[in-house]
Amino acid sequence: MTKSPVYNAAAASLYIISVATFMNIGMKHIPKEDTIMAPIAMISLFTLSAAAMGYFFCFSPLQLYFDGKKKLAVNLFVQTVMIFGLFTIVALSLLFLGAGK
Repeated sequence: MTKSPVYNAAAASLYIISVATFMNIGMKHIPKEDTIMAPIAMISLFTLSAAAMGYFFCFSPLQLYFDGKKKLAVNLFVQTVMIFGLFTIVALSLLFLGAGK
């Protein structure tokens, strides 16, 4: 990732938006009967999401940390989380205001 907390948080948000959009569209095309594929798909998506979020939030801070720039690493991680928190507040606000209909 980048050294910009805004880009890192935006990438995480875009990933979430992409997955949610894909799932919203896909729900109209999946069979209604229960199969083993639903839990496999959900666990796979959870694993992929954990890896993606780990990359978006931790890759650059860990690089900085191991390069001896510990304070910069902590600042980048905290700023990324705070900016992502703002994106989350906006998304929740839109949800509660009914903009997601």
